[in-house]
Amino acid sequence: MYRTLLLAKIHNCKLTAANLEYVGSISIDQNLLEAAGIVVHEQVQVVNLANGERLITYVIPAPPGSGAVELNGAAARLGMTGDRVIVMSYGQLTPEEIKTHSPKVVFVDEKNRILEVRG
Repeated sequence: MYRTLLLAKIHNCKLTAANLEYVGSISIDQNLLEAAGIVVHEQVQVVNLANGERLITYVIPAPPGSGAVELNGAAARLGMTGDRVIVMSYGQLTPEEIKTHSPKVVFVDEKNRILEVRG
């Protein structure tokens, strides 16, 4: 039996844009993706701390070092520039994998620069 566990989290990042006319997804600074181990086009859950909204979308890369975290398409209606969000990815693990699994958590500053990586 597989169980769904948290694989990675980018914690408390700030939305830098909400692009309603873009075709779906969330754009995230490539450096943040790499630090968290989240891959391009991976499904993620986004939780908006400002309004409680939760959504599921997929990731596209923003330029490395840009600090960009941007909701695109219909998701742009669920957050505003400046809102704090948590981005999480999940995966299916076996009981054996669970024994040694530790999710990767990336903490960022107010400009979405990496402060610390745990896990």
